[in-house]
Amino acid sequence: MMNLLKKGSVFLLMMFVSIFSAYSAETEEKEFNAGDFIFGHIRNAYGWHITSFNEEEITIPLPVIVKSENRGWFVFSSARFEETGEYEGFKISNSSLHKGRVVEVMPDGSESRPWDFSITKNVLEILIASALLLALFFSLVRFYKKSPMKAPKGLLGAFEVLVLFIVDEVIKPCIGKGYEKYTPYLLTVFFFILINNILGMIPIFPGGANVTGNIAVTAVLALITFVYINVFASKEYWKDIFLVPAAPSWLKVPIPIMPILEFVGVFTKPLALMIRLFANILAGHIIELVFMVLIFILSECGKNLGIGIGTGVFSVLFAFFMQVLEVLVVFLQAYVFTLLSSVFIGLSRIEEHAEKE
Repeated sequence: MMNLLKKGSVFLLMMFVSIFSAYSAETEEKEFNAGDFIFGHIRNAYGWHITSFNEEEITIPLPVIVKSENRGWFVFSSARFEETGEYEGFKISNSSLHKGRVVEVMPDGSESRPWDFSITKNVLEILIASALLLALFFSLVRFYKKSPMKAPKGLLGAFEVLVLFIVDEVIKPCIGKGYEKYTPYLLTVFFFILINNILGMIPIFPGGANVTGNIAVTAVLALITFVYINVFASKEYWKDIFLVPAAPSWLKVPIPIMPILEFVGVFTKPLALMIRLFANILAGHIIELVFMVLIFILSECGKNLGIGIGTGVFSVLFAFFMQVLEVLVVFLQAYVFTLLSSVFIGLSRIEEHAEKE
């Protein structure tokens, strides 16, 4: 228990120092804006900000890869933007439409979005998470090849427990016969979300990116689940959607109310997966940042040391509580996404369930 409290205290100190250093760097240049500060931390970026030291920003520059409509491909470091603000006719936009994104400055001064294939902060985090995921899976495979009759210990043992739990308690009961075909995807999506959630809790590199709190990422995951649900669905599944045999005839003729509602449900299932994961992770990050930023907002307003200390203690304790709660949330959201995906896939395989019964 004491060991856990020590680790939690160190983690909270790292988070506080990271936020305080970023706050100090911002307030040296301009008046503190809580909204810009919070959304600046959860927004995707073309460089990975580490901290500030001696009034200098320490940032890992990332490759910018863009294709102009008229001038072709451009590949350069995001550090070019920090040096000159604009490079080769490209810049980071401050407009409300393209804020924080690379835009091409046209001859008339307008901004146009090029094809953007840059390695951004979120993309790099996804690559790091994927590398960790592959390393864990291949380590487990190598262990079983060497010692097929032994159970792994430590991190690999915990990894095996999670694999067995998801397969035996989630995938197999929800899908039933033929679940093996869907197991690789569902295990991958569970561990992909879990690892990115864990990395998102770490305030310093290689953590801190808001991957699963980015709706583009959750939309892709939901789209893959959508493909699995509908491409591998049975004929009975589609008959139930368009014919709705359980519904009374007056809800199907002359206006097909129930078939329309059932067809809309085909798209609302993955939509629910996308919004649920995105909203929960994003809200968690925002709440933590709000309570940490509250220290500086109230101390600035009151210009009183007592107010600063009082709000600081409250905010740090509540932020610590939220961080502990996030430990549960990171697992829970990966579990819920995998569980709902398994349920939706199972519902699309009506024939297999009928045979089982």
